[in-house]
Amino acid sequence: MTRIDYFQLIKLMDLELADELAGEDEYPYYDGELGIKYSREKSSFRIWAPLARSIKVLLFEEDWQDLEGEGKPEPYLIKEMQRDIKGTWYTEISGDLAGSYHIYQIQIGNKVNYVVDPYTRAVGTNSKLGLIVDLARTNPPGWEKDQRVKLAQPQDAVIYETHIRDFTSAADSGIFYKNKYLAFTEIGTVNKSGLNTGIGHLQELGITHLHLLPVFDFASVDDLAENEYNWGYDPYFFNVPEGSYSTDPVDESRIREFKEMVMALHTNGIGLIMDVVYNHTYYTASSPFNKIVPNYYYRRDDYGNFSDGSGTGNEIASEKPMVRKFIVDSVRYWAEEYHIDGFRFDLMALHDCKTMVEVERVLHGLDPSILIYGEPWTGGLTQLDPWNQMVKGRQQGLRIAVFNDHFRNAIKGDNDGRGRGFVSGGGQALNIKRGIVGGINYSEEIRDFTSEPWETINYVTSHDNLTLWDKLSRSNPEDSARTRNKMARLAQGIILTAQGIPFIYGGEELLRSKAGNPNSYNAGDEINQFKWERKTIYYNTFAYIRGLIRLRKEHPAFRLKNAGEIRRFLKFLPSPENTVAFYLGEYANNDPWRGIVVLFNPGRRKEVFSLPFPGQWQVVVDDNKAGTETLYYINSAYVELAPISMMVLYQE
Repeated sequence: MTRIDYFQLIKLMDLELADELAGEDEYPYYDGELGIKYSREKSSFRIWAPLARSIKVLLFEEDWQDLEGEGKPEPYLIKEMQRDIKGTWYTEISGDLAGSYHIYQIQIGNKVNYVVDPYTRAVGTNSKLGLIVDLARTNPPGWEKDQRVKLAQPQDAVIYETHIRDFTSAADSGIFYKNKYLAFTEIGTVNKSGLNTGIGHLQELGITHLHLLPVFDFASVDDLAENEYNWGYDPYFFNVPEGSYSTDPVDESRIREFKEMVMALHTNGIGLIMDVVYNHTYYTASSPFNKIVPNYYYRRDDYGNFSDGSGTGNEIASEKPMVRKFIVDSVRYWAEEYHIDGFRFDLMALHDCKTMVEVERVLHGLDPSILIYGEPWTGGLTQLDPWNQMVKGRQQGLRIAVFNDHFRNAIKGDNDGRGRGFVSGGGQALNIKRGIVGGINYSEEIRDFTSEPWETINYVTSHDNLTLWDKLSRSNPEDSARTRNKMARLAQGIILTAQGIPFIYGGEELLRSKAGNPNSYNAGDEINQFKWERKTIYYNTFAYIRGLIRLRKEHPAFRLKNAGEIRRFLKFLPSPENTVAFYLGEYANNDPWRGIVVLFNPGRRKEVFSLPFPGQWQVVVDDNKAGTETLYYINSAYVELAPISMMVLYQE
């Protein structure tokens, strides 16, 4: 079959035939800036649409809610765009267009589509129209001095994952701006017992980074509906903040309020991580991507069907040059315009390795402390070649981390069933050791998928599947609530003393329950919201996890720099069957303590552990309290550890 260029494709009436004839290299690659470039004197419009026959940009003075309805406003200006270089179309319009709404009219073959460019940076209510904004005017006072949270290394982070509504919607939260970005700007909010909620709770807990479930524009929630709920893994416009979390979705308020949230978090020493979902879109055939360049942005199988490696109906073809460019341009934009501190990639194995390498190169070129991590798996069968998927092991040599499900399963068992792990009576001591060393090649027996500790995200739970409390209730129904509480503390203690990057699912410090719902993505506030009275009920557990975080942050021995240091400074100690004991010394990573011993006993009886050196040991973590202050002294070669508990001791 003769190869053809894209100018010939334009002439083809049958777009499916055009897609069949053209490989990705027939589509011209444009490496310049796309979208709208605004100034008060003029705005330029550039869109990549190599198959289009004609394009017009339509400007409106007011928001347009119903594209098909009667009484819709007429555009105050229609401007023809001109075909320009490398598949782009371009035009300029004089004057200050800030506040004008826009949409493109694109003819491809005989079909005319009305579509907002995926590169748009603002939209009106429910994303019917794009909005032209002066981004400089959306900056809150002092924004030019706002700084990301700086990390010497990724292992210095303590990540806390939550959802805007979950964290702020409860009546007892004390928060005024419930369900909004501005909730994270409120200082001094408390529950009915006077205990901190909101940003004060995060600061008290001691986390370094807040990971928010999707806060880009998503399609499943009406911007104006107060009671609609979704996690937001249904992307619509990737470069726009979600409108339902703003006080007014019709204008640029969402941009300004998002920045106010970022600035408030930074002021309180907390970085913001965005959960980004570039692997699929909510709409497929009718998506903005497909309306502008049909059959380009998505993978298809051998029969022409949309590939569904995401489990949601489609998957983005990141390996195509202009798709890769969009993803890289998008993360760069968020990092530069919104001062984002990190990015968590949903279903990262659906992205080709080259794309993730380019993402890492660009982001760390801006700021080496930006965190990048993701899920090293897919949501179904994909058309992306297996050798090109960003799965566990492919992150080696990059400053990209992946979720360590091996460690997760070793700690708690399966996600939603009755299977048990280390803390709940299921053994797994060897796999706990593999997690403790950050998954590196530590020895012939203790090894996993990482080359360096910054490549592993250590976690027990996340928004997916049962909360830890609900999981333990299912796997250990015969145990008392007090016993399951001890299991939950031990699980978090393992994560927070392991090498790598710790990740806590928001509310686990309150023994959060979602009524046994393992997939609460649309279950509403009643199931998902934080019950802030649980902080009062389980305050001792909150204080215990707070103490473990403080221990980790103040003692660099728990944050060794690289695999070489782990092999040098971390030594496993002999211990009773199905327990774990290890030693960190001497003055590991310039720690002020000469030697640190960490002991885990998941069993139902007391166990006696041998200490590596004689002399006086100071206990800072036991089965009741955790922190950096000495609880008591031990002058013995042995120590007795209570059932289902941990202990941390040190010598000066």
